[in-house]
Amino acid sequence: MIEIRDLKKTYNGVTVVDIPYLSIAAGESIGLVGNNGAGKTTLFRIILDLIRKDSGEVISKNYNVSETDDWKDYTGSYLDEGFLIDYLTPEEYFYYIGSLYQISRSDIDLKLQAYREFFNDEILGKKKYIRDLSKGNQTKVGVVACLIQQPEIILLDEPFANIDPSTQIRLKSILKQIERDSKCTTVVSSHDLNHVTEVSQRILLMEKGKIIKDIQTDSNTLGELEKYFSVQRSESFKSTETS
Repeated sequence: MIEIRDLKKTYNGVTVVDIPYLSIAAGESIGLVGNNGAGKTTLFRIILDLIRKDSGEVISKNYNVSETDDWKDYTGSYLDEGFLIDYLTPEEYFYYIGSLYQISRSDIDLKLQAYREFFNDEILGKKKYIRDLSKGNQTKVGVVACLIQQPEIILLDEPFANIDPSTQIRLKSILKQIERDSKCTTVVSSHDLNHVTEVSQRILLMEKGKIIKDIQTDSNTLGELEKYFSVQRSESFKSTETS
């Protein structure tokens, strides 16, 4: 479904993405984890052709993402609130997204019914512009706008970051249902190790632009990741003390 080959991106002499090869199969649910600056968001932006890579290629269903727009027809994503059209109301934004995929307003209204619990009566019918919503509610709008397209590939960057615990649980339930009921490929980046291991079949751990661990999730995965990041934090603290 997604294949990455010899991918590199450098900023000011610092390599932020360096992935010789990565393959993500159709229907896989992937969790992408790593400390700040690991390269997760940059990788997402390259996969979505939002920034130029220095070398290598990203292939999505046999399409080179930098050479054609055909992959956009089956790809949904939410990276941050900066990609929303903030002078629209949520309803207007959902209708706009639907129009891009030839989905009628009535069909959008039906699809939105499935997310009423996720919205927690804070999104629809409030006559607020997206810019006037809290960051958490903007995240809800962005995630649902991605999902109502019913894409074959979903990329979500830190979707748990700004939403409250109840909504986090609802989002996990939605992602698990997508995994059960569809052949959709999902890639979710998150700092929340507990949430991301719950919704992923496979975890990719990034450090300084490289994928240093690629593991299938099981009952030991969360503990393994917590141990890794605990060691990283300890080593960083020691380095600060001696500098």
